[in-house]
Amino acid sequence: MRIALNIIWLVLAGFWMALLYVLAAVVCFVLIITIPFGIASLRIAAFALWPFGSTVVTRPDAGVASAIGNAFWFIFCGWWLALGHLLTGVLLCLTIIGIPLGLANFKLIPVSLFPLGREIVSVDSVEAAGGGPRFGI
Repeated sequence: MRIALNIIWLVLAGFWMALLYVLAAVVCFVLIITIPFGIASLRIAAFALWPFGSTVVTRPDAGVASAIGNAFWFIFCGWWLALGHLLTGVLLCLTIIGIPLGLANFKLIPVSLFPLGREIVSVDSVEAAGGGPRFGI
């Protein structure tokens, strides 16, 4: 089921959202000082391409630097990427077949707003470790 959802997701929303994340990464790479944000954006772009079967967990070693970085990310990139997820999610929820994909878009909003200090892992590895997914799709 995950593969079918990922393929439908890729066609209807994933490619376009990943393209926005890559655009944000390119802008961050050009500005040199924001290269860590560009790397985080590329990680999320890969997650936005194929989200079903993966989840986002908070890294235990994330500290104040991640919080400060997330504040800058929110101001410069996060809000418009979250807006893209919100608009895409609403449009997908207008159709019956798009409702699960729209809900997945809504679940990507927190990581698009605050990506630093989080890690993308497979759902199976989180469940095997005994924890529940935090932002699981």
